[in-house]
Amino acid sequence: MSNALGFGRDDLRRLAGSRSFERGLGYLSCVSALEIGEKTITATVDSTDVYEVELTEHEDGLSGWCDCPYGQEGNFCKHCVAVGLAVLQQSESVPKRRAAAASRGRQLATWLETRSRDELLALVKEHIAADGDLRSRLELRASAAGDDPSAVRERILALLDTRPFAHYSYVEYADARAYGLQVSEAVSALRTLTETGRATEAVGLARSAIEALAQAYGEIDDSDGVIGDVANGLAAAHLEACLVAHPDPSQTADWLVDHLLSDLSDATDILLPEYADVLKAAGLSRAHERAAAALRESPRGWAAKDLMEQLLRMEGSVDALVALHATDLAPSGATHLLIAQELERAGRPAEALEWAERGLREAEPDHGPETRLVDFACERYSQAGRPADVVRIRHEVLLRRRSLAAYQNLRAAARAAGCWDEAGRTQALDALRVDARPRKSFGQPGSALVDALLDDRDHDAAWVAASEGYADGSQWLALADRTRERRPAEALAVYLRLVSPLLTRTGGATYEHLTELLLSARACHRAQDTEDEFTAYMTTLRTTQKRKRKLMAMLNQHGL
Repeated sequence: MSNALGFGRDDLRRLAGSRSFERGLGYLSCVSALEIGEKTITATVDSTDVYEVELTEHEDGLSGWCDCPYGQEGNFCKHCVAVGLAVLQQSESVPKRRAAAASRGRQLATWLETRSRDELLALVKEHIAADGDLRSRLELRASAAGDDPSAVRERILALLDTRPFAHYSYVEYADARAYGLQVSEAVSALRTLTETGRATEAVGLARSAIEALAQAYGEIDDSDGVIGDVANGLAAAHLEACLVAHPDPSQTADWLVDHLLSDLSDATDILLPEYADVLKAAGLSRAHERAAAALRESPRGWAAKDLMEQLLRMEGSVDALVALHATDLAPSGATHLLIAQELERAGRPAEALEWAERGLREAEPDHGPETRLVDFACERYSQAGRPADVVRIRHEVLLRRRSLAAYQNLRAAARAAGCWDEAGRTQALDALRVDARPRKSFGQPGSALVDALLDDRDHDAAWVAASEGYADGSQWLALADRTRERRPAEALAVYLRLVSPLLTRTGGATYEHLTELLLSARACHRAQDTEDEFTAYMTTLRTTQKRKRKLMAMLNQHGL
């Protein structure tokens, strides 16, 4: 680990995983516009597209963000690795660059602090003239500090209007963040009203804002959850205003129930228990009355049932809550698990385990048992010193659901019970083999049998199973990657077989995958001292693929 940085190569490998780390090595030369701040590092990486990357150092480690598809799923991707490696290469200059960034920040703060009121006012006016969004935000804050309720209402609801951001009445992903920033100004304005003695006004405005956003939410691509966060900000502002204004409990209960029972409640995470001090006994009684009526009208209505659950928990009515769940037991055993958890929270563990066992018995084969239910029961068996029951349940699950996870759970349980021997392992593997069928091509789905053998690091047996037809392309690739140092010739055959169908396809992702396979193939040739054969192979490949300019550029970039 570098003295200047809070991370090193091993940290990057741990965060990304070995495969993404190896890929990132190939993109080191593609990093540009590298900026090192006090805690953050930003850069762009020229891959199949130009991607923006941001690394942030925290007290407990490093995190990364990238706008590539894999990065947007929350993964520390190869582009993050490349940027991290680029910074490590320049680690000697990092303290100086961070000091310069801190100095610029202090210089700006000092400069602002030494400006006169007139100079700062002129600076603000200059930016207001050039930035319409800033002007609108400041106008709203001025209205919130004034005495005209109608002006504040008009401006807050205007911020909820999606039309400036919508194309054909829909806010696309690219525009959602900007819309969310605009709506967040409404949250600030509502809080300003509450803080300045106008909480009653804030209550009504918050409700109108929540309803307006809920109406629009279905027409917004909120893939990043930005609008959901802002919606929860509106809900929090409403609660804060209610706690100060103390609105009528029954009327508040009616508004909350109407909102929670409507089709528009998905945008916010409003929970009744948070309003206990606002609703008091009268409001809770009114909410219970409304929830019971909704359940009578629609016994299986999800919203009414959820509302009643919240109320019964607030009232501490465990038996009533169990009875409510028991009216509609899911075939997966998920409802049995809910009941078991409620009973356990109430200090009734024996009854909780009984419901869990009942769920295991009653779960329908095509639907369950729910994985979390199995885990719940097994954890309680372990706590009670009943390891044999844990093994029994895990074995039954494997026979029902022949998967790598089921195999891993059985193995862990049997080891804990001291009964994982070769006979037991063979029996479990045979169960996976019976469920699988030999594959005739790489394109067909693979089997849990090969996954289990790979997980056991029994690579020789995995090669046998794969050769018998139990592996798909991804499993063959995993097997080749793990064993190419010992079996370079067999691994090479796998890589070349996977390369073949890619040569007829186009696209950035295809070219990346093809390049990675060729790098692996080169490593196998080097291990066998047959690089001349690889050179001849690449000469032929380049000739047949020469029209694919992007592919040629990638091959050149990696020295292929």
